[in-house]
Amino acid sequence: MKKFAYCKVVLATSLVWVLLDMFLLLYFSECNKCDEKKERGLPAGDVPEPIQKPHEGPGEMGKPVVIPKEEQEKMKEMFKINQFNLMASEMIALNRSLPDVRLEGCKTKVYADNLPTTSVVILGWTLQVPALICRCKTKVYADNLPTTRLGSTLQVPALICRCKTKVYADNLPTTSVVIVFHNEAWSTLLRTVHSVINRSPRRMLQEIVLVDDASERDFLKRPLESYVKKLKVPVHVIRMEQRSGLIRARLKGAAASKGQVITFLDAHCECTVGWLEPLLARIKADRRTVVCPIIDVISDDTFEYMAGSDMTYGGFNWKLNFRWYPVPQREMDRRKGDRTLPVRTPTMAGGLFSIDRDYFQEIGTYDAGMDIWGGENLEISFRIWQCGGTLEIVTCSHVGHVFRKATPYTFPGGTGQIINKNNRRLAEVWMDEFKNFFYIISPGVTKVDYGDISSRLGLRRKLQCKPFSWYLENVYPDSQIPRHYFSLGEIRNVETNQCLDNMARKENEKVGIFNCHGMGGNQVFSYTANKEIRTDDLCLDVSKLNGPVTMLKCHHLKGNQLWEYDPVKLTLLHVNSNQCLDKATEEDSQVPSIRDCTGSRSQQWLLRNVTLPEIF
Repeated sequence: MKKFAYCKVVLATSLVWVLLDMFLLLYFSECNKCDEKKERGLPAGDVPEPIQKPHEGPGEMGKPVVIPKEEQEKMKEMFKINQFNLMASEMIALNRSLPDVRLEGCKTKVYADNLPTTSVVILGWTLQVPALICRCKTKVYADNLPTTRLGSTLQVPALICRCKTKVYADNLPTTSVVIVFHNEAWSTLLRTVHSVINRSPRRMLQEIVLVDDASERDFLKRPLESYVKKLKVPVHVIRMEQRSGLIRARLKGAAASKGQVITFLDAHCECTVGWLEPLLARIKADRRTVVCPIIDVISDDTFEYMAGSDMTYGGFNWKLNFRWYPVPQREMDRRKGDRTLPVRTPTMAGGLFSIDRDYFQEIGTYDAGMDIWGGENLEISFRIWQCGGTLEIVTCSHVGHVFRKATPYTFPGGTGQIINKNNRRLAEVWMDEFKNFFYIISPGVTKVDYGDISSRLGLRRKLQCKPFSWYLENVYPDSQIPRHYFSLGEIRNVETNQCLDNMARKENEKVGIFNCHGMGGNQVFSYTANKEIRTDDLCLDVSKLNGPVTMLKCHHLKGNQLWEYDPVKLTLLHVNSNQCLDKATEEDSQVPSIRDCTGSRSQQWLLRNVTLPEIF
């Protein structure tokens, strides 16, 4: 009898596993037909509105809009309103289709991290089995996957059928999308809103918060409120009582938000398919990670959608202007060449990013002492890194942005005054002695009143933030600000008493020489420990015998940018050509020359540190 019972158990167990194998094989074979059965397991409203075949109409699939010749004059007049082609924008549907511009690896990778397990009960034993994965083209999220019962005791693991995008955990945090606008065009504002709604998983999108920074246009008042009430996602309109600027308006929007993550967008953006999940997944993995999408370009002339590069990241120059620079080899090596992995970026552009709501509060939100706009992106970037966080560009997330050549708005007090004040605040709080680069190249800034920073200095102490030297050493070693240098100031010719001067020229242009004025600015050069002669983010470069001496982006590879200064002979030897920097020639009196070394006074240079202007 015992042997018979034992045989029954073995047979029953074998039968169960055979049935399980048959079920899995059937399910996998069905999964290959997912294109014909896209409705399977997808409750209505759980996923973003699908982008079907491209609509017919102007701008669809991100194509440029061409304005007829007879409308050109009207187009130019309308352009002045928002400093982009408003006529083209109004011809484009509010929910226009866009191309999928992601890397192929972003479309096909499946992430099994944190996927749910399901219970398998066999003859009284309960086992936790991880969810299985089947690649396909439908979008099925883990929290909607049913378990299937075979017989009365066996539960079959949930399967995930998905391709085109990565599979993320079902418990990603919710987000509130905060959008600040001031006199924004109806079409660009609502296209931003529709793209967020249509391309975001509904359960992850808590709400959209529109913050009106004292707009004066009637259509942005009651008509806007009436329109957004009809949308399938809660959209709240908050009004600033007076013009307050981006920083304070975002703070008000953040305070009103309810999502676990705050996502800030500008008012003239378009989100693409799969933009949100990879951002939230990074924050889910580490709440101290602040993430930005790749910012694609929407042409201000034609509204053509052009993919941004995953090979650039954020930096800044001596004037504390944000700049895009190539992703360095060290960062490619850290990611082992996988371009679908996020890029650690020293700074962010500032318009588009996601941050854990509680973490945003913990690290001090924005500096409320800053005015309107400008500098806040570098300030929060420095603070994130120096105070223990991480800042990334998530290369599998793409959001388009209308880049304008000029701003249509005025700023109380003037743009320059406001930005100088904001930059002084971030320099005084976060940059330690390296703020001197900013003050020397922008001497007028030192007379700008920057207000009380005691609370921000207190925040830095409270969070036990690292010094700026640590940031330059560990986060941004290829910074335009050299960590070690021999001189920072003028380079004066002994014979002519003239100084090297960048003449406000751009990359690939010749460096100048002019009468020394001792006021810093364009005559500030740094002779670095890497033996570069650097002015801001440009280095003196000689590519052939007898010059010319041009200014090129510093590449940190020495070569044509390697100079040897002899403090006894006072010569600047260009190592590759074995020639010396010399005074200007008669043919071009405003450009230094490069000649065979003779030891003459015209080839002698004094490297002097500039005395900082009086700082108020």
